[in-house]
Amino acid sequence: MKMLENKWALVTGSSRGIGQQIAWGLAERGCNLIVHGREAGHLDATLAKLKTFKVQTHIATGELSSPDGVAQIIAQTLAAPGPVDILYNNAAIMSKNTSILTVDQAEWERVFQINVWALMALCQAFAPGMRARGYGRIINLTSGIADQPNLAVYSVSKAAVDKYSRDLAAEFKGENVLVNYLDPGWLQTDLGGKNAWFPVETVLPGALVPALLEDNGPTGRFFAAMDFKYLEK
Repeated sequence: MKMLENKWALVTGSSRGIGQQIAWGLAERGCNLIVHGREAGHLDATLAKLKTFKVQTHIATGELSSPDGVAQIIAQTLAAPGPVDILYNNAAIMSKNTSILTVDQAEWERVFQINVWALMALCQAFAPGMRARGYGRIINLTSGIADQPNLAVYSVSKAAVDKYSRDLAAEFKGENVLVNYLDPGWLQTDLGGKNAWFPVETVLPGALVPALLEDNGPTGRFFAAMDFKYLEK
């Protein structure tokens, strides 16, 4: 099934875990990939499997933890053979396990830089091009985390992602630039930990659903990858 043939997708944090699975799933459907990691060498395993799908690939490297790093990622992405049609803001970090009553501002800033500010910068960089071409899919990864006040910095950052996604969707209403937010589920990744409920592979096919939406489909919506985990990949 080549539903995304000739499209280009940028998947942040695609050197491993959820981002890697998403990159492979998109390629299986004919999508060309801009893969991102902090260093090029971290992407070897992702690129090796992408070769089996006979799609084009491009590398963007840089740290999301600083504005300069984000600018580097944007510049390298703009040098790809094709424009960004699909943007998966997958990369994120967990906050320190700290009392909500004592967490300091530096921790809020550290987490928000990667989970929120960098995500917004990437949307601002690539959404205007989607508007000009009359096609775009932006998928911002969120979380179902709840009632864990010691992880409030992470959960609040994801709440900000949700609201930003809805507002961005409203900006592009009727223009076929669909902006949605996706909860991948509690998965066995470096962030989720080994005690998580599901292996990382179960993020597919559900994580691809927002990228496969028909023109002028749902936007500003929440999707849960685990709602689709029993479907065929």
